[in-house]
Amino acid sequence: MPDLTAELIVLCILSCLSAKDVATCKSLCKQWHALLSTPEFQTTHCSRSSLPDNQRTLLARDFDCTIYRMDFQTVDYVLDSIIPYPFGQNTTNVAILGHLDGLLCVCLCDTKELFLWNPTTAAYKCLATTNGQGLYEDIAYAVGFYSVPSNDYSVLHVKRASGVFSAHIYSRHSGRWRNLHFQCDNEYAKRDYYWSPGTVCGNNLYFTVCECWVVGTNVVIGF
Repeated sequence: MPDLTAELIVLCILSCLSAKDVATCKSLCKQWHALLSTPEFQTTHCSRSSLPDNQRTLLARDFDCTIYRMDFQTVDYVLDSIIPYPFGQNTTNVAILGHLDGLLCVCLCDTKELFLWNPTTAAYKCLATTNGQGLYEDIAYAVGFYSVPSNDYSVLHVKRASGVFSAHIYSRHSGRWRNLHFQCDNEYAKRDYYWSPGTVCGNNLYFTVCECWVVGTNVVIGF
């Protein structure tokens, strides 16, 4: 054991653990928390999780989520577990708006509140604030979920009201929203256009914007 380096333990041994067990290991000491929080470990752990034997599909239902073990070659699936929503009693109608590295950005449709949720560990964070940030309305708003090189997860929240844009970014690291100034044709701020959830590609976050009700304009807007 004395000959095992920290890098070997972290990248070759601990990266084989489940996300729930990794979260437990993080709480052992400050050194392990730091080692298991690096982008290198997250990349290695995610690559192992993407192996066929580790594939799971999560389906959001009215009162809970079901996890299925999937075989994407044969299209066979087996019920693995049922996860209750952790957001409070009588939580129903949860919409998944984005996902990244096992984290979900979801909306409680009854209250319109945004949450970050890890279904594996049951940890969650409410993004709604008393000044109206972190609330989601179906057709008028759009959400994108991404990570940055500083090992932080962020949520981009685009709002459209009366043909005018506003955008804010939530940082999981700081736990705060900040305003984002950007230029875009106000035509796409109208309710005649539908904005898809954000898609991460490279270092950018893209939204597909299409004209509703008619076969009209289709554009891609990147941040």
